Amino acid sequence: MNISQPELRSEKFDDDDDDDNNNSDVAISGDRNVIKKEAEKIIKYKDLAIEIQRMWNLKTKVISVIIWATGTVSKSFRKYVSNIPGKHEVKELKKTAILGTAHILRKVLM
Repeated sequence: MNISQPELRSEKFDDDDDDDNNNSDVAISGDRNVIKKEAEKIIKYKDLAIEIQRMWNLKTKVISVIIWATGTVSKSFRKYVSNIPGKHEVKELKKTAILGTAHILRKVLM
C-alpha cells in the first residue's frame, strides 16, 4: 500500500525586521534520505531567493527543515530551526511530525 501525503508547505515568517525575508520549506519525509532531501529543498528554492533579492532588494535565506515520519531529524536540523524567528521546541516539532504520521495511518487503515 502506498501512503502519500503532501510533502511541502512553504511559509513566510515576518518578525518585523526591516529588510529580512525568510522562506521556509517544511517537509515531513518518510524515507531515509534526509540529507539528500535537505539539499534538494535548498537547491529548489535558491533561484526564488535570488529573484526575491533582485526584485525587492531584500536579504533572503533558504531554511530547510526536514523531519522523518518517525520524528528523526538531521544533524543540521537545530541550525536551520534556530534561523526561524520565534521560539521553537525541537521536541514539539518532532511530536507534531509523529502525530501527523499517526493520523494519516489511522485514516488509511480504518
